[in-house]
Amino acid sequence: MDFSFTEEQSMLRDTVASYLADHYGFDARRAAAASEAGWRPAVWKAFAEELGILGASFPEALGGLGGGPVETMIIMEEFGKALVVEPYLGTVVIGGGFLQRSGRADAAELIGRIIAGDLVIAYAGAEAQGRYNWADLKTTARAEGGGYLLDGAKAVVVGAPWASHLIVTARTGGGQRDAEGVSVFLVDKAAPGVSTQDYPTVDGQRASEVRFDGVRLPASALIGAEGRGLPLVEQVLDEATAALCAEACGVLRRLHEGTLDYTGQRRQFGQPIARFQVLQHRMVDMFIQLEQAISMTCMAAIKVADPDAAGRAKAVSAAKVQIGKAARFVGQNAIQLHGGMGMTDEMAVVHYFKRATMIESALGSTDHHLARYERLSLG
Repeated sequence: MDFSFTEEQSMLRDTVASYLADHYGFDARRAAAASEAGWRPAVWKAFAEELGILGASFPEALGGLGGGPVETMIIMEEFGKALVVEPYLGTVVIGGGFLQRSGRADAAELIGRIIAGDLVIAYAGAEAQGRYNWADLKTTARAEGGGYLLDGAKAVVVGAPWASHLIVTARTGGGQRDAEGVSVFLVDKAAPGVSTQDYPTVDGQRASEVRFDGVRLPASALIGAEGRGLPLVEQVLDEATAALCAEACGVLRRLHEGTLDYTGQRRQFGQPIARFQVLQHRMVDMFIQLEQAISMTCMAAIKVADPDAAGRAKAVSAAKVQIGKAARFVGQNAIQLHGGMGMTDEMAVVHYFKRATMIESALGSTDHHLARYERLSLG
């Protein structure tokens, strides 16, 4: 299969890469992640106004550039190379994915605010007991007074400290793990009854534990049909998982390149250790894992728009399994080949390793997606 980019896609990749090279060096990123805010709003606005990449994957009818999952893949891979912390995944991929299919009268206006960099969204779907089962919900939304009353808690909501709005899954009917009865809502984070406990994550991101105590929502807060939100959740999170795989490819590429560079400089017995055959074999194995991850991520980006839900899910889970295996193999070998230097905060390799480790478990671990792929394959 031909995985070549079009001229427009190549230009998008070069534009993003050039901007990040000029404005997102390792030291600048490290300082931003360690700052009180944890990100740079000015960079987010530049993504919107200078580069226009917040609209790259939206249809032209909504004010976007008419791209899709492949454009998202290109952007996320470049973000992975630079360890970008700004909330593109939560806002554009997940938030935009839900809003495009929401059926809301104000969907176009909200997407326009995303494209302009004025609306930041975090996805509040995971719960402590859920273990990647998106239907396992204790959070409830009870119909009351023509709207809903939202109660519950969400765990590890990445990007929530920066978000103006949250996309929340809640149960409006059925039992705790039933496929029916799952609904999706857009919630203003400043609404009375919403509280957050913010904290940094090990990979330089920010997240929150979020509580909802009697939060009153209008009927218009609903995204999609009441009680039938699970297929929409699975579709949008498959798109997000494919995008996350693309970010991982960028991270793994930097881990491999950094290891090649370091072993070419570090000397033992009067020569660079890169000349030792056993280490050459190790770095070739790292490269093979990287190339397999890239190929399967490309396939997932193509299949994610497949109307066949099972085919889409299988391609995404297969890619996530390979990403998980590659993240562990490439990351651990990169650290080992750097020796003690690989564990120091001043070296970029440890920051890439931390991000690769977090990606392995985000939106479903390797074991979860392997079991999902097996289940889908067996029907």
